[in-house]
Amino acid sequence: MNPVIQLLKSHRSIRKFTNQPVSDELINEIVACGQAAATSSNIQATTVIRVRNVEKREKIAALSGGQAYVASAGAFLVYCADLHRPQLACEMQGGQFSAGMTEHFIIATVDAALAAQNSVTAAESLGLGICYIGGIRNHPQEIAELLGLPDHVYPIFGLCLGYPAQDPEIKPRLPLSVVLKEECYQNQNDLEGIKAYDEQLRTYYRSRTGGTKDSCWSVEMKGLVGKESRPHMRDFLSRRGFSMK
Repeated sequence: MNPVIQLLKSHRSIRKFTNQPVSDELINEIVACGQAAATSSNIQATTVIRVRNVEKREKIAALSGGQAYVASAGAFLVYCADLHRPQLACEMQGGQFSAGMTEHFIIATVDAALAAQNSVTAAESLGLGICYIGGIRNHPQEIAELLGLPDHVYPIFGLCLGYPAQDPEIKPRLPLSVVLKEECYQNQNDLEGIKAYDEQLRTYYRSRTGGTKDSCWSVEMKGLVGKESRPHMRDFLSRRGFSMK
């Protein structure tokens, strides 16, 4: 196994960090690695906002569901899908920005996610731990106001970075046989694979929590996709110019 594959397969979310700060040089290098990720049509629709202000980070932690490590991590970044900058470039050339296109929204969102994952791999290769914070979408309008985001920009997730103060186990993933298909979407054996994974994940949770958590993937999916999830996001995106035409 080469070192890159070993690094990728050893990913864990880190939620406890030491007090050691993350230098500006490291953050610059990590974000630059994100810029090197693939980008559709060279749109480069990613903006990263580093939040240093303690009070602002504490507000973001509260708005994200009380995730204290947003405030305690060595560094905190917010990844945004940004169509405002391409709009400026378009208008520089005398063009008229076509607002609200669903394809542009997808391109910008994918661009930012790819950049973030490149950054995460770079950070972990440097000995840092990370944790994505999707909870900033709990209150996206308040987050956008805190960060001064213009129209056609929205916050996708936050990213905590720092030197780990914990060493959690690697959470198991679905069997490859459930995820990798040949030629077409075949799911006749998926149910058996999910059942096996449920037991594997249940064992992992019991081990990690000393038996206090007894759950599995299918139970978690019932709680996630079996109910509405952040229904405010559609109106929020529409107000920011992402009307999905």
